[in-house]
Amino acid sequence: MRGNYKFLLLALLIAFASCSFTSKKFEDPDKDKLLIQLITYLLDQGHFDPKDINDDFSSNVFESYLDNLDPFKRYFYASDIKEFESYRDKIDDEIKAYDLSFFNLTHDRLLKRIAESKEVYTKILSKPFDFSVNEDYSADYEELTFVNSKKEMNERWRLQLKFSTIANYDDAISQQYVDLDGEESKSKTKKSTKKLESDAREATKKSLDELYDYIEDRRREDWFSVYINAIVEEFDPHTFYFAPEDKERFDRDISGKFEGIGARLQKKVDGIMVNEIISGGPAWRANELEVGDQILKVKQEDEKEALNVVGMRLDDAIKFIKGPKGTVVTLTLKKVDGTVQDISIKRDIVELEETYAKSSIVEKDGKKFGLINLPKFYINFEDYNKRNAASDIKQEILRLKEEGVEGLVMDLRNNGGGSLQTVVDIAGLFIEEGPVVQVRETGSAKEVLRDKDKSIVWDGPLVILVNELSASASEILAAAMQDYKRGIIIGSKQTYGKGTVQTVFDLNRMVRNNTNGDMGALKFTTQKFYRINGGSTQLEGVKSDVVVPDRYSYIDIGEKDQDNPLPWDKIDAADYKEWENYFDYDATINKSKARMATNEQLKLIDANAQWVKKIRDREIYSLNYEEYKKEMQINEEEAKRFSKLSEYQTNLTFNSLPYELKLMDKDTILKEKRNRWHVSLAKDVYVEEAINVLHDLKVSYGIKSTMINSVED
Repeated sequence: MRGNYKFLLLALLIAFASCSFTSKKFEDPDKDKLLIQLITYLLDQGHFDPKDINDDFSSNVFESYLDNLDPFKRYFYASDIKEFESYRDKIDDEIKAYDLSFFNLTHDRLLKRIAESKEVYTKILSKPFDFSVNEDYSADYEELTFVNSKKEMNERWRLQLKFSTIANYDDAISQQYVDLDGEESKSKTKKSTKKLESDAREATKKSLDELYDYIEDRRREDWFSVYINAIVEEFDPHTFYFAPEDKERFDRDISGKFEGIGARLQKKVDGIMVNEIISGGPAWRANELEVGDQILKVKQEDEKEALNVVGMRLDDAIKFIKGPKGTVVTLTLKKVDGTVQDISIKRDIVELEETYAKSSIVEKDGKKFGLINLPKFYINFEDYNKRNAASDIKQEILRLKEEGVEGLVMDLRNNGGGSLQTVVDIAGLFIEEGPVVQVRETGSAKEVLRDKDKSIVWDGPLVILVNELSASASEILAAAMQDYKRGIIIGSKQTYGKGTVQTVFDLNRMVRNNTNGDMGALKFTTQKFYRINGGSTQLEGVKSDVVVPDRYSYIDIGEKDQDNPLPWDKIDAADYKEWENYFDYDATINKSKARMATNEQLKLIDANAQWVKKIRDREIYSLNYEEYKKEMQINEEEAKRFSKLSEYQTNLTFNSLPYELKLMDKDTILKEKRNRWHVSLAKDVYVEEAINVLHDLKVSYGIKSTMINSVED
């Protein structure tokens, strides 16, 4: 089960970097030019499907880059675009020559236009809007053209700002009664429409001020990353350049842990604010830091003076607040009550609990079942033996077995994937041995990744829940269990459809005597993976055995809806043997389909999904308040049809495992999180059907086991 499969691709790439790259020197003193050299060389040598960097490639980069810079067409003028057009078919030549002329031109112009736009929105929002005028706002940004004059630009901004403000105004109308002094009072006064309109404009301005505060914090290198990614994403939607700070976030997200104080921070207009304390982390244990506190200064334990972080970029401030395990940081805070206070926190490893697998005991009609939710296939790339998804899932299964569960649900809904190694190991928990997934890179024979451990951790009934956002590693696991007929897949018509493998390569490995600082990393597609039956999950995803509607049913969110996806194909099947312990696998699927076809909750969910698509596809909005209100009321009336969705209640009971109950005695936040999760599960029609299927499989499994034992006896 836990094979010796290590990071073969990564090892090959490192060896490639150590040998092949040594013959080519990357030493340009200009960091931006050096970055282009590194990335284009690596993509040409290592990408699964290298692209010809030609005029067509150039034109595509031109379009996507400008769309990323100005998607709402409220910065650039038509004259700017006309000037940029001279580069449409020259970007390929600039890439090959490491020329930055196009980027420099667009970057300088963008900063100028952003500064101008701040003056525009400030001026527009200084005057009242007239919501009695009959005019419309179009949200079809793709059809917008760039404006020709300042007058047209002001008008575009005016309509966008009025649209934002009318929504704030409508919210304020619905909450007209307020305390004049902001304190508890029996005397409440109705605000005038003039005051409500003024407050609505102020709310719009505050939101934009916060956005522009973030924009102004962005450095040239941040904008250059946008340009680089417009280039690399032409190869496929999963090839991406990570600037140094982005790479750190990626490592944190995939491992689920980092070293620091355990607080999430947010940049606000008036400073850096604490917006969440991570349960179980150092700040949570110290119990002095509060949500809403503003961080003014940061002092390291080996320094005499504290560093003022007011006005600092959030990412820069975080660098000073985070630090190695065991070190102490002192924060000067403006507390929620207005007082200023110093607190000291010893840094530690912070685990992001929401990243990790969690399980629950499910009770129905006196029988126990297990449910495991896996948000992602997490791993520590530096040391696989540390906490990872496979070892955690194994542990949760063993704990559930101790409680006597008769069936298991693996919930992979919204799981976007993660480590290929962990999914191979997790599949091995459910089969005796055999292939799990096939991988292939251009010009090479396929490789079959298999479970080599004959032991089975869970040999009972298995159901896997998926939806349109189950991707990559989730699809590998679901596909393998489906091909083996080891488990029944319940969920969307198909999963996301990401059938490619990426590696993250540290660009600093390619540079000798680097004086340019951290070069970041490149995530790029190196392989495609295939089911053991030979079919690719690319674009097509995994088709559920039992299809059930959900909120995403009519929304285009899969791989096939992305730009530049790789095509679907197939290879020869691997040699594998289907699971034989189910007595009536197909009959169980048919029973489930019959139940789902008559389920009123699912019919309502399907109607709601169609309504959601209708709302999302709407592009024209009235800026006359009476008309706007009528439209909102129609939506509210339609929405009332779906209020019963939240009222649905199953007859299932959910309980945490004994080890978690002990933790909850000391961790009230964990207790609250699990209580909310269980309340949500108790309303979940998909989980309800998964338990029904387990019940059917359990009966058939037991029948076959009894028959086999009788024959053997």
